[in-house]
Amino acid sequence: MNRIGSSLARRVGVLGWVALGLSVVLNTMTVAATKPDSLLLRRARHLAEQFIIVDTHIDAPSRFLDSSTAVAGRTKDGDFDYVRAREGGLDVPFMSIFTPASLEGTGRARAKADTLIDAVYRLVRSHPDKFAVVTSVDDVKRKAGEGKILLAMGMENGSPVEGNLANLKYFFDRGVRYLTMAHAKSNHLSDASYDKHRRWRGLSPFGRQAVQEMNRLGIMIDLSHLTDSAAFQILRITKAPVIASHSSCRFFTPGFERNISDNLIRAVAANGGVVQINFGSSFLDNTFRRQEDRERHMVNEHLANHHWKPETKEAKAYEAEYRRGHPLRFPNVARVADHIDHVVKLVGVEFVGFGSDFDGVGDSLPVGLKDVSDYPNLIAVLLQRGYSESDIQKICGANLLRVWSRVEQVARQMGASQ
Repeated sequence: MNRIGSSLARRVGVLGWVALGLSVVLNTMTVAATKPDSLLLRRARHLAEQFIIVDTHIDAPSRFLDSSTAVAGRTKDGDFDYVRAREGGLDVPFMSIFTPASLEGTGRARAKADTLIDAVYRLVRSHPDKFAVVTSVDDVKRKAGEGKILLAMGMENGSPVEGNLANLKYFFDRGVRYLTMAHAKSNHLSDASYDKHRRWRGLSPFGRQAVQEMNRLGIMIDLSHLTDSAAFQILRITKAPVIASHSSCRFFTPGFERNISDNLIRAVAANGGVVQINFGSSFLDNTFRRQEDRERHMVNEHLANHHWKPETKEAKAYEAEYRRGHPLRFPNVARVADHIDHVVKLVGVEFVGFGSDFDGVGDSLPVGLKDVSDYPNLIAVLLQRGYSESDIQKICGANLLRVWSRVEQVARQMGASQ
């Protein structure tokens, strides 16, 4: 029933074809060494259909803000749509309710989050035969197998809370089931890993209150994007397990705080939480990161010398020309499996899952894992490496559902004790 094929044509235009084609040639020997045989791939497709696959971070809502029609069919752009999700066996994608750091303190962040939540519900109303919103583990279990894509929601960036704990209840009632407390910049809840200015040295006093309130409501707390200090402070405060919704292993990208350190992986596991691996190549591979950073610097330097702003026609034309001559060398799907292996070796198979960042990392996805139709490619590599079907079921979604269920249980216990 699921069909897998090359996804390279789905995301790129003519210019992307040139760059990506060259990168595939550069990766031929590596891919050949790790490519599963057809029998293994057929088994992987069967498991993708059989198991509940949960992906905790897909940035699709901004793509259907104005129209929900496109993603109900197969789309040429983006990484997510109904057809490809069904092909890949995806059951529960968490739609990212993302607000940019620039809205912090403006009084407009909550309204921005509402527009994205509205878009998710509008999609479901427009296509009730294809999509449904889920807000609990019971929802997932009850609706799994109906042929629908079950849309959960996670809020990326805590700016929409706007300093009011009542807004956490508001967004919980709207269906949000995890909160990434900060994003590119530190905010009124927490410091952010990308921000050199560490105002709070971790969490703000309000952020500490927010952790307790999220425990009480049953909102999963997300460590992705946070500084190490903030993450460890959350782990000391929380009564419920946490998630890292879309973070890979810092072991492979030394010095990149946005990824999760070995010590933090151990702490998340001790807390009963789960690390959801990001599929973006800059999260997976330091060689790719260095190449991407070097080429971005070269492009930006040229734009600055010509006084071109990045959004201008001249700037875009130059960048396209530069990319044609300097194709990025993408890692392949096996590199994602390396990150899964690393977490498993550190703490066990019960503490890792998928947090792709599809539709959020642009054209930086690894060969063989370019969109939501490609989960079986990753499952096949795990099978090739000797993971049991039971282990793969945990990685695909059972680990995340266990954490979500425990978060719900803690909320019920806290409610009963009040």
